[in-house]
Amino acid sequence: MADVVLYEKNDRIVTITLNKPETRNALSKDLCEALVDAINKADADAGVSCVVLAANGKSFSSGGNLHEIKAMTAEQNMTPLEIENWYKTGIQRIPLAFSQISVPVIAAVNGHAIGAGNDLSTMCDIRIAGEDAIFAESFLRVGIIPGDGGAWLLPRIIGQARANQMLFTGEFIDAAKALDYGLVSEVVTNDKLLERAYELAEMVVGLPPLAIRKTKELVRTAQSVTLKENLDQAALFQGVLQQLDDHREAIDAILEKRKPVFKGA
Repeated sequence: MADVVLYEKNDRIVTITLNKPETRNALSKDLCEALVDAINKADADAGVSCVVLAANGKSFSSGGNLHEIKAMTAEQNMTPLEIENWYKTGIQRIPLAFSQISVPVIAAVNGHAIGAGNDLSTMCDIRIAGEDAIFAESFLRVGIIPGDGGAWLLPRIIGQARANQMLFTGEFIDAAKALDYGLVSEVVTNDKLLERAYELAEMVVGLPPLAIRKTKELVRTAQSVTLKENLDQAALFQGVLQQLDDHREAIDAILEKRKPVFKGA
């Protein structure tokens, strides 16, 4: 059987591709496990500076696997405690893995990003969409809640009012509205989606590798600390980065009007 998640490294860019098009990349148990493993693998590789998250088939992800969800109570008679544990040891590992990865992740969203699929896109640092992309927080349509961090992530990206509208109505929004909401930063034609994702990734990896990771950390921790604490952290990071050869190379390249050559040191 083909791998449910594909992993490919090219120079300093890793492409992670959801590869269950027959289920529209529903986040089944095997796909969740494989995705977490792929994210952790990229994070552990010092030779990686950016990740592109893509999907094979007509959809980015249709969300949770409804057959697995139905089987919890209809067939397996799982108790509330067992269901709680299923989430904690399964799909909730995905947002935790994304919250720890130290390099930027770019989501290339094609087709439907529904429920947990929409939430998966919000776990990424940059989101671009094909013109046919459709987004929805559809959990209430099946009588459940966002169990994968969507209620935490979405308001921080598009604001509480718009997040509430998506969460409480389950409405489907197209790529144009997603752009207006700030859910994505760009909409491109479907045939240019991956091309644009790689253009952005190349921009990222053309910058000093350690400074990329420190910027990601500074942005991430800013969500939970005071301005003073964030400034203190920034000063600490600057004290390290400005001692590196890559910092000196960056300045010299600008002054000498040439392309820099970074070594990650």
